[in-house]
Order: sequence, then structure tokens, then C-alpha cells
Amino acid sequence: MKLEQLLEGVEYTLVQGDLSTEVRDIVYDSRKVQIGVAFVCIVGTTRDSHDYAADVVTSGAGVLVIQHKLEETPQGVTVIQVPSSRRALALMSCNFFGNPAKRMTMIGVTGTKGKTTTAHMIRSVMLAAGRSCGIIGTNGVAYGQVGHTLINTTPESYELQKMFSEMLAAGCDSVVMEVSSQGLMMDRVTGIHYDVGVFTNLYPDHIGGPGEHASFEEYRAWKGQLFRRCDVGVVNWDDKNCNTLLAGHTCRLVTYGMHDGVEFQGTDMRLERSEHFLGISYRVTGTETMDVKVNMPGEFTVYNSLAAIAVGRVLGLERKAILEGLERLTVKGRVEIVPVSKKFTVLIDFAHNESGAENLLSTLRAYHPKRLVVLFGCGGDRSRLRRYGMGEVASKMADFLILTEDNNRFERVEDIIADIKVGIAQGRADVPYVEIPDRLEAIHYALDHAREGDLIAVIGKGHEAYRDRMGEKTPFLERELIEEYAAQIGLE
Repeated sequence: MKLEQLLEGVEYTLVQGDLSTEVRDIVYDSRKVQIGVAFVCIVGTTRDSHDYAADVVTSGAGVLVIQHKLEETPQGVTVIQVPSSRRALALMSCNFFGNPAKRMTMIGVTGTKGKTTTAHMIRSVMLAAGRSCGIIGTNGVAYGQVGHTLINTTPESYELQKMFSEMLAAGCDSVVMEVSSQGLMMDRVTGIHYDVGVFTNLYPDHIGGPGEHASFEEYRAWKGQLFRRCDVGVVNWDDKNCNTLLAGHTCRLVTYGMHDGVEFQGTDMRLERSEHFLGISYRVTGTETMDVKVNMPGEFTVYNSLAAIAVGRVLGLERKAILEGLERLTVKGRVEIVPVSKKFTVLIDFAHNESGAENLLSTLRAYHPKRLVVLFGCGGDRSRLRRYGMGEVASKMADFLILTEDNNRFERVEDIIADIKVGIAQGRADVPYVEIPDRLEAIHYALDHAREGDLIAVIGKGHEAYRDRMGEKTPFLERELIEEYAAQIGLE
């Protein structure tokens, strides 16, 4: 593609060179430079790739896209200066792959909690209605027979556009994706217009850490950007932040919730529990009436499924397909039952912050287990406030705690557990607990000491298939590890 075509819609200044330069590919990682590529210099949180400009030209880059002036501009290369290199990367990637998102139905889901589950619910009802729908988010990317993990909930713009192109080529007519606040702030989704945007809820998260938001207000404002980039906004009207978050929205709104006055209202909730099953049924009233059953527990399941129902109806899906899609839904690592014993229940969940843990554990309490046992840790190189909050919530809601590692990254597990214990002291200081730094040993302890009627919640990692210790990731898929040990010790 000629550089001039690649830059369509991009604000830029030609510093030197020729706009008719042929570009073979777009690269923003200096290690991936090949002859004839356009290299986009990104100003990151830890490094500035403008520093590698001379090196990438030596490696064959034909075009440099810069955000600020270089100390010394390499000769023999076309140089383009832009106000924002991340925005330029996004728009150039859209052009390079032929704007595939414009040829599919695009659904974006944002919020603090429930993004992954809601996105999977939407995909499930789309598939039940005969649509070919891809999904991108925390659990990875999936379409047709393709599936793999991702580093970020919302991938970098180039990778995102490449995925859209591959989905379109594979026959997808729609995509549902999680849209993180960082994805919006860092221009990963710039250039994408959504047919439907979904808001689940908002709680403090991703604030104060490296590369995170400076304040809750900033976090909320970036979430709200989705509703300036979609045709219809399906929003949780019960959330107290909804009005402020939607300030300046340009879309038609469709509301859901459990309070009067919304278009899709959940009423008459009934908890459903049987062997290896925790679920909920309820009735939808408002603009439509239908009875719904979902094989996931809790009030938050009602909210997430209401969002999926509203999206389905906005897109004209039949009610029968929506109900079938919800009833047969399973989501890896989201309140996922691991059926290892008839005497007690084990589940895994991704809840890794205070609000997620509080929602999950209050939900599980409603099923009246004889003991609620919670196994958890907290991630390293993240805000210590999250650890205090997790410790406080878990201590108030659990009967027994097993404190262990999560992804400690470059911190000592013992230091992270010490922070969790500060939170426990602020909550219910007399809650019984054990400390087992090795997570696999902690899982073994939980199964070895399980009692009849226990509900054991192994939280924090959910779908993740690795354990991160001091920057080294090794395989660690909790569902399989639980099943293997249960078989080893002969659980019934």
C-alpha cells in the first residue's frame, strides 16, 4: 500500500521523503522490523521507541512515523510527524487491513465487572441465532475453530485490526469484544465505530498503578468514551455512575436493571442449586416479558444476562434463540464449577479486586453453604489498596481463608500476603486462615481439608493458564490441577 493511502484520515506533516513510498507492513516493535515497513515510534510508560529510530532504519524500515522530533533524523527514509503516534497507528492499521470492522456488526462491552461474562453471553445468543460471531477479551480470541490467549483485554490496534480481518475472512458477520478503559485511553480502538456499546457497572479499579488511570474520575470518563462511538448504548441504569459516565453521549440509549422505569427489568429471581449446578432464574418485564434461566449464580448474572437480552433484541434476534443461548452458556473461569465431589462444591473465578470479590462472595453466601472457604492471593506490582480491599471483604464474608500467591510478578509472595492481612485486620480480624505461599499446595490443602457441605471458591486467576513468578510464566490451569489432584486422592 502506498503511504498516502495508509495515512488516510490521519493528521500528519511530511517531514521528509515521499508519500508515494510503498509500505509492506506496519511495525511498532523494533525487534520485528523488516525491509519496507513503516515503523511507528510509540511513547510508552517505560520506554520511548523514538530512541530506536536510527536502528530500525538500518534494519530496513522505509517510513518513520514520529510523535516528537528526533535528536538526529536519519537520511534516506520518509518521515511523518503526527500529534499522537498511537492514534496514527490505529488509523493506519484500519486502512492497512481494509477497515474490516465496517463490514461486520460490532458490539463493545465496557465496565469494571462482568465484561467477560456479558461478552460471552452476547456471543452465545448470537450463535444460537445462527450468527457467526467472534469474541475478543480477557479470555482470549475465538471464532470458528480458532482460539488463543491474549496479553491485553483489548489488544493493540494493529493486532486488533488484523484479528478483525482474519475473522471477516473466516466468515464472521459480527464481533463482540471487551473494551477496556486503557484500550480507549491508549487509542487501541480508535477508528472503530460500534453498532452497540454495553455498560455493565463501574467501581474503582485500574487507578494509581503504572500505566493506569490517575483518578476514578479519569477512569469513568474514558469508559464513557465508548458511548460517543456507537449507535446504540445498552446501559445498566441501576449503576449510580451511569448518568455521569454517559455525559456527552451521542447514541440512542436502551436501559436495563432491576429497578422500575428501565426497558429490560429483571424481577422474581430464584436461586437454582443441584449437584454440580449453581444458577438462577428470573422474569424479564418492561418492553418485553420472558422467563429466563442461566446456569450461573447470583444477582450479577441477572444484570449480565439482561444486557445480553437487550443487545439481542436491539439486533433483532429471536427471543427463542436468546433464551437458548443463555441457558446453555458456559464461561471459563467465571463462577465455573469444577465437579470433583458430591459432598462439597469447588468453583473457580477471576474475581481479583475488592468489588469483584464482594459480588462473588455475597452471591455464594446466598446459597447457604455450611462453610464458605475462599482461596486467594493478590497480584504483584499492582496497587496495595487492592490487597487491603480483598483481605477486608474476604474476612467479612468467608468462614475460612487460604492465603496464597496470585501472579506475584516481581514482588515477594510473603509481602503481598502481609498486605492482605492488613485488610483482614480491618475487616473481621478473628476469621480463621492459613498461609500457604505456593498456590498448588494451597489447592491441595483445600481439597484435603474439605468438609461436607463446603463451598470452596478458588478466586483470582479463573481462566488464566499460567503462573507468573518473578517475571517467569509457567503453565498453571487451575481447573485441570484441581481435577488431577481430586482423582489422585480418590474424591467421590
